[in-house]
Formats: sequence, C-alpha cells, structure tokens
Amino acid sequence: MPVYTVHAPQGADSAVRNGTDRFVFVRDGFFVWAFIFGPLWLLWHRLWLALLGYVAVTVVGEVALWLLHAGAGARFLVMLLVGLLMGLEAASLWRWTLSRREWRQIDIVVADDEEAAERRFFDRWTAKQGRLVNDQSAVDRGGPPPTRDVPGQPFSRPPPPSHNEIIGLFPQPGGAAR
Repeated sequence: MPVYTVHAPQGADSAVRNGTDRFVFVRDGFFVWAFIFGPLWLLWHRLWLALLGYVAVTVVGEVALWLLHAGAGARFLVMLLVGLLMGLEAASLWRWTLSRREWRQIDIVVADDEEAAERRFFDRWTAKQGRLVNDQSAVDRGGPPPTRDVPGQPFSRPPPPSHNEIIGLFPQPGGAAR
C-alpha cells in the first residue's frame, strides 16, 4: 500500500476549518510523470529550485558528454538515468520544497489512493480535534511505557528461572561450563 505524508502550512491548527483545503498529500514512491516529463512535472508542482537543479544537471551532463565525444547511445543512457533519478526522488524534492516554504509534516497515512488517504487522515484528525475541544488541557502523547515496578501495568514480571531448564551452554547465569 502506498504511504502518504500530510503537510500543512504554518498556522493551520489555529484556523481549523479554513486551513484544511490547503493540506497537501505527497505519495511516497516512484512518479511516472516525473520520469517521463521531468521539467514539466517540476513546473506543475512549482518546484522552482528543483527545476533549476534539474536544468543545471542536464546542461552539465550534456556538456560533459560533448567534451568526451560520447555517442548518441551514451547520451540517451545518461539522460535516461537522470530521468529515472527524477522519478525516484520526485516525492523527496516535493517534501523538501514544502519544508523550505515552512510547511509542517503533520501526519503519515497508509492508504490505497489519495482519496482514501484523505478520508483516513481527516477521520483521525477530526476525532483528535474533538478531543482537544472537549478537554483543552489534555495532550495525547500515548500512555507511559510499561514498567515492572508499578502494579496494574500490563507488563508483567518475567517468570522465575527454573533450575531444570538450560538455555545455552551455561546452566546458571555466571556459572562455568562443564
């Protein structure tokens, strides 16, 4: 299943209803359109610095191949590898650009497609917002880690060691081998 990261602009929590339409879901994985049409995909998603880097890498690669008197097959292979790298790293470039624009990654969602990811995220997010409205002082950080010294914790004490069972080469901890 695809994994989506959810990004929000700064201050989206204060304007709960106004900021939700600006959330961005970025799928992790290979982007076919970034592989086939790299510069156009970068323009479509407004990744200006990444586009500048793509153009610079392409120009430097072409100049280097021209200086090395490389054939058409070698040039095609190098540009194919640049396109493959673009398809593999498109999501990382998109996330990097969002972080440069001071967007926050607020969640990670696993879903079949973007619509299911949105549904799953907003179900969980609205439930969390409802809990915060009901109890402003509550912060959900999960329960404390289980300890052995607190009665009633689900983490129980290990069973006492049995002297009849031998695990490994030594019959008792610290004992010598026979």
